[in-house]
Amino acid sequence: MLNLDTHILVHAVSGALRPVERALLSRAQWSVSAIVLWELAKLVQLGRLDMDLDDREVGHVLAQLHVWPIDLAVARASTRLDFRGDPADEIIAATSVVHDVPLLTRDRAIRRSKLVPLAAPVK
Repeated sequence: MLNLDTHILVHAVSGALRPVERALLSRAQWSVSAIVLWELAKLVQLGRLDMDLDDREVGHVLAQLHVWPIDLAVARASTRLDFRGDPADEIIAATSVVHDVPLLTRDRAIRRSKLVPLAAPVK
């Protein structure tokens, strides 16, 4: 299983993944923190993302995701990370820490973390 950050999920739905990302995602079940779904809705509302969340194909992809809750363990872990960033990114990273599921992200700050388990590139 892989935990996807918001941008990776957007790229996956739109078909804009890098080859390494596509290979990783083809071999694993996808999961997201619940906050990723909120971020998608907000990005659409603010006009920063052109995605129809009511589209059948988009809905089919989103329905296949395992969604991790934002519980007390995730909230507490988000305050103990070795980087600071957007609060949603911290929740996403903390989700990977708590559930020990590798995170697929392009975010440089998160990728420098020594605490967050990251998806390894395909060799």
